[in-house]
Amino acid sequence: MTLSLSELDSHLFKCADIIRDAVDPTDYKEFILPLVYYKAISDEFEKQYADNLDKYGDEDLARRPNLYDVPVVPEGYGWEDLRAVSDNIDQALNEAFDAVTDQNPELQGVFRADYIDADALDDDRLGKLVEHLSTHDLDRNSVPPDMLGEAYMDLVRQFAEEEGKSGGQFFTPPQIVNLCVRLVDDFEDGQTFHDPTVGSGGMLIEAARYYREEQGGDPEKLKFTGQEINPDIAAIAKMNLSIHGLNGAIEREDSLSKPAFTNEGENELTRFDRVLANFPFSVDWAKDELQDDPYERFDWHEKLPRADRGDYAFIQHIAKQLKLPERDGNGGKAAIVVPHGILFRKNEKRYRKTMLESNLVEAIIGLPENLFQNVSLPTAILILNTNKSNNRSDEVLFVHADDPDFYDEVSNQNVLTEQGIENIFQIYRNWKEQARVSRPVSLNEIQEKDYNLNISLYIETTEPEKEVDLPSEIKKLKNMEQNHQELKNKTMSNFDKFSLE
Repeated sequence: MTLSLSELDSHLFKCADIIRDAVDPTDYKEFILPLVYYKAISDEFEKQYADNLDKYGDEDLARRPNLYDVPVVPEGYGWEDLRAVSDNIDQALNEAFDAVTDQNPELQGVFRADYIDADALDDDRLGKLVEHLSTHDLDRNSVPPDMLGEAYMDLVRQFAEEEGKSGGQFFTPPQIVNLCVRLVDDFEDGQTFHDPTVGSGGMLIEAARYYREEQGGDPEKLKFTGQEINPDIAAIAKMNLSIHGLNGAIEREDSLSKPAFTNEGENELTRFDRVLANFPFSVDWAKDELQDDPYERFDWHEKLPRADRGDYAFIQHIAKQLKLPERDGNGGKAAIVVPHGILFRKNEKRYRKTMLESNLVEAIIGLPENLFQNVSLPTAILILNTNKSNNRSDEVLFVHADDPDFYDEVSNQNVLTEQGIENIFQIYRNWKEQARVSRPVSLNEIQEKDYNLNISLYIETTEPEKEVDLPSEIKKLKNMEQNHQELKNKTMSNFDKFSLE
């Protein structure tokens, strides 16, 4: 039976119904996502194993790891082996995850779920969960990889919605992700993409989809990397890349304190063609430990950003991750989701000044408030470019997209519309000035405004008042006064008649 995407979505999300009330909704992703991933790689491995067995006629030869382009599932731990277990299913799942990790070291840190510790996930529930997933094969012949990857992202999205505000910490709304990717488009084979606060991997996945569907490219010829501080979310990102068949790596740790992507033997960060990021807003960071940063990331001013407000620490980190034309042959671009405060807070002027005078800022797109599950305040997208074209040099494009023309209100949350995203993209691509919406602004003008990047300083966003036709308004007033007097006279006349009677 061939499944449609909606049918596959429904099939996978029914897993949540099976364990509902047994675990907290915030834990659905911990137990379901690894199991779906295991089912997918097990089904594909078994299909490839059957083909290899037919080809070589020998079980040992057919299991050689170099014959497979998916993780090797050790003998005795395939999906049908799990399905045959009726007692201590929690232990069997844990053992299977350990066995496949031992066989495939690149999966280290992926299978973090401990089903034994989840007391409410008894044999009955786990048995139903395994049996439910058994109703459909997830190998590549049964479900195309693109569809499976999209369904997996839909599952991540639904779990984030179930979690509410806390889910927003690892999941960025798809409309914002799509806009960020479009704002750094024109990809080429061989380019590198990075997300220093990768979450569940949505930015990287969307970049791959965009290259394939919008630019006709092959995402397998791109490289995707990311870093994530939360080990459980990092595991989801690893599975996400794998299930989408993307080339790359996800590392766990704090990007600021322990950057994982560095040039070996050098105190320098790895530089990328594209960086996409939605870092956690205004969080604490290890300022004291990084006063003498070996990578010289925080050199925009002698004073580092406040320890309780790490926004510009992340921005400076990302700037150091972008390729430079003078040393790499081409420049790098970044799309960064930022809180509005970084555009105008007084004590951060020192960082804006360096960032602007380095000719690094290409555009600032102001977004509506209430776009995120966990953040209601208005946000913006900051575009950095180390190789701005001549016609954009020493200019910054400001876009005011906090207007009903760009978004709809859906279930008490604002959502960017497809037309709104397209309008922003076309304004940016064409470097267009549009009344009350966008304007390229010279660095000189920004300097005159003391490096304040508040969008309202550069774009008049209010509707202009209509010109008053004074003679016409005076005539209307006189007519009103005349009508009022006539009505008054008529009323008094009637009153006099009534009095005489």
